[in-house]
Amino acid sequence: MNGKVLGIDPGSAVTGWSVVESHSGGKLALIAEGELDLKGFATLPEKLLAIKTGLSSVIQEFAPESVAVESLFFAKNARSAIVLAHARGAVLLSIAEHGLSFFEYAPKQIKAAVTGHGNADKLQVTKMVSALLKSTPTGADAADACAVAICHINHCGPLGAGAGKLRAGV
Repeated sequence: MNGKVLGIDPGSAVTGWSVVESHSGGKLALIAEGELDLKGFATLPEKLLAIKTGLSSVIQEFAPESVAVESLFFAKNARSAIVLAHARGAVLLSIAEHGLSFFEYAPKQIKAAVTGHGNADKLQVTKMVSALLKSTPTGADAADACAVAICHINHCGPLGAGAGKLRAGV
């Protein structure tokens, strides 16, 4: 199945994003990638607004058919997990506003889809993403976002089997 997937690696300090296109024959192409650097924002609401507006701009510019997001993992620090959940909420709001299909994948599932094993480290993920896309992402969070998109394409194609739509207000 052909089409563009927006992969997102939510974060409260940096949110990575990528647009990966799937072509016939299983070929992948990196259309764009980047990182929303949130470290310069003083408050959590400012960071959340930056995530929402930044991703909305990406969606408007690249018009992906679907979006894949890394799901939450259990953090050792409860406060970090809560802040990350807020960041993820801003991501989901941006997706919902554009009426896009939304899918989520666990970190181990993403790593396994890209490297062959779920306990791969960041360097292994980045190397494999670079090999698959024939391009090296600009940073670790952008590389993770590429891995999320690749995982989704490998899992069910860019439009997704049985895709549902995330609706605003739900």
